[in-house]
Amino acid sequence: MNDDVSKRRLGRGLAALIGEMDQPVPVEAERIVSADRMIPIEFVSRNPRNPRRFFDDAELHDLASSIRQHGIVQPIVVRTMSRDRYEIIAGERRWRAAQLAGLVEIPVIVRDVDDKTALEIAIVENVQRADLNALEEALGYEQLIAEYGYTQNDLGEIIGKSRSHVANSLRLLKLPDPVRDLLAAGSLSAGHARALVSTSDPASLARTIVAKGMSVRDAEKLAQNNIKAQSEPHQAALRRDQKDSDTLALERTLSDALGLDVAINHKASGGQIKISYKSLEQLEEICRLLERR
Repeated sequence: MNDDVSKRRLGRGLAALIGEMDQPVPVEAERIVSADRMIPIEFVSRNPRNPRRFFDDAELHDLASSIRQHGIVQPIVVRTMSRDRYEIIAGERRWRAAQLAGLVEIPVIVRDVDDKTALEIAIVENVQRADLNALEEALGYEQLIAEYGYTQNDLGEIIGKSRSHVANSLRLLKLPDPVRDLLAAGSLSAGHARALVSTSDPASLARTIVAKGMSVRDAEKLAQNNIKAQSEPHQAALRRDQKDSDTLALERTLSDALGLDVAINHKASGGQIKISYKSLEQLEEICRLLERR
């Protein structure tokens, strides 16, 4: 079985696994997904490779209040690390809220998977739930590409997104840290941030967008104006460097006569002629011709 087929099957398998073990369920069907066991909460630790980095404090406290009243409806998915030690694969938000709620034990589903599969499941689970901000999502994709050689097409199949969605996400990693921070904090949307990738000063433009509360469309117009202003001096320089046909013809005539490269830079008020030589003999010949004249 070639790698492409394996990854496609893996993508479908991961999606099915997520659906089996960690998708929200309606209240009337909440017993469909049952825990393997209850374990002390102190036996469980977060996965340092979890792509999700930001957790809203207010949402965590709301979830903690719900857990105090109803318990944890969906078990936390973990893997065994050593005797009586487990690492979270999916469900870190519930684990954090359970700590705030003061739970002593939590329900878990145990899956014995390697680092690679644990990371894949974490990314798929978070993307499907829309729990990752745009920066976290991009960093997760970058990690899979860098560590496990996934292509953008592979990732698209695994997470159920288009290749262009993956490519646009990865473009956000080109932005400087100040813009990334605004993106992670939710002050900028992914649409705002994508508009800034090709600009000359994305950090300054990002601050303007946030301060003025611009829409994505307004941000795109701002970015286009910046790119246009950035290119105008370059275009002007190109126009200045362009030579008319008469000047080019004269350069060729002088080059043929001297047997040397000749460049003419002509301006309205004057200009200069540049004659290039490669040896003292050529320099002496130039001097001799000028003195004869």
